[in-house]
Amino acid sequence: MQPRSAQSLSTEPVRDKSAPGRGYVVVIYGLYIGSIMAVVTAPIGAIIAHLRLGRGAAWLDTHLRFQIRTFWLGVLAACGAVLLWQAAGFAGLPPVYAWSFGYLFFTLGIAWMMGRCGVGIHRLTANRPIDRPASWLFGTSPSWRG
Repeated sequence: MQPRSAQSLSTEPVRDKSAPGRGYVVVIYGLYIGSIMAVVTAPIGAIIAHLRLGRGAAWLDTHLRFQIRTFWLGVLAACGAVLLWQAAGFAGLPPVYAWSFGYLFFTLGIAWMMGRCGVGIHRLTANRPIDRPASWLFGTSPSWRG
């Protein structure tokens, strides 16, 4: 029997930096990170991800699905935050509560998005797919092993 590392290397498909569509994945991660300064870049990245899905290597499709899910979960969370922010305002709470909530939610949202982009870029530069592109958090396997 071969050692575990030799077994996994022999059964894994070959993934390299010249895979078709890899450049698009890099650009989309960059657009998502750039959306901190200019929000319009995130929808552009999501549109590119939707258009490129299924046109490249299968392992790159996991990154594209992860990016698409990052965008739509972010939109869903932002809509929920705006509704709660408005509800706090209509409930007659002092404005400091609504603004505190908005600041906290915005900060957590940015940290979540940057975490997802960081994990995605790390796995992309290592030529690895996203283990669970449909996850709510960071797409890694539950064991947190490479």
